[in-house]
Amino acid sequence: MTHLKDLQKKFINLRFGTFIHFNSATFQFHNNPDIIDWEYDHENGDLPRQFPFDEKDFNPTAPDYCKQWAKIAKSAGCQFAALTSKHHEGFDLWPSDYTDHCVRNATNKTDVVAAYLDAFRSEGIVAGLYFSVLDLTAQTGHRSCTTAQKEKIFGQVTELLTNYGEIPFLIVDGWNAPWGGPSYEMLPFEELDRLVKSLQPDCMLMNIGCQEGLSGTDVVFYENAAGQEVDHSFNGPGISCNKLTKTWFWRDEDPTTPVTNAEWALSKMKDYFPQNVNFMLNLSPSTTGLVDENLAQEFARIGKTFQMPAPLDALPEGWLKR
Repeated sequence: MTHLKDLQKKFINLRFGTFIHFNSATFQFHNNPDIIDWEYDHENGDLPRQFPFDEKDFNPTAPDYCKQWAKIAKSAGCQFAALTSKHHEGFDLWPSDYTDHCVRNATNKTDVVAAYLDAFRSEGIVAGLYFSVLDLTAQTGHRSCTTAQKEKIFGQVTELLTNYGEIPFLIVDGWNAPWGGPSYEMLPFEELDRLVKSLQPDCMLMNIGCQEGLSGTDVVFYENAAGQEVDHSFNGPGISCNKLTKTWFWRDEDPTTPVTNAEWALSKMKDYFPQNVNFMLNLSPSTTGLVDENLAQEFARIGKTFQMPAPLDALPEGWLKR
């Protein structure tokens, strides 16, 4: 097992990556301006669910669309990537044995997790996964995290870390987070971390909901698009994510709406990298599975200017330790 600080340093030296939001929300909300990516008010306002997802509605039609994602990421200079294997709604992009709410029952039954990993590994990009602990379909959230619900979480994480080769990092979300999910009292961080490390000792567990340093995560995570800013005194290890479009998941108007420009993304990196904070920039494939041309072109523009910083040889002063 590699020591955590060495894994952290190795990850920080990747610097720039992409976050791919592609899941049920792509098909549910692409034409709904009133919903921002998921049913927030069901989890946080106790409103009844209004948008259950029918597995058959998952039907990307473009062939080999994951290969397009990987080429776009490569054009920008991305060194790592993460895919929303399961988002808050609870639909799984792989054929899970723990639920029927997965691609096994979709119209297009492609194992998207496998296709994504193959495509990005082929381009030499370090490929990790995102997994939401919050699961609206399984009713796992701030109101409930029973033994059976925990068994599903642990079972699905085991599938992802057993069936797909080396996974260098797993990003978890909807867990002890301000925006919902079970608390650490309901599901202690140490329990899931032990499982991850028992399956893949060198897999880092990165929690978007972390609030206090490295308590509950291997790398401090900032959802910058939600207003989480890096303190000026912070010196690593950290990661921040943001997007060039209005929402994380694709919308009908995205192909004709100007995206935030490459210069903005490069300025973010210029601010973050000296503080040993990596930057993830979102790709939002459409219902076909393909990324729109305007977003792809902006990623390519980033790649024309982006330069990798010199790698860290030693941990800098102020690096957080657990």
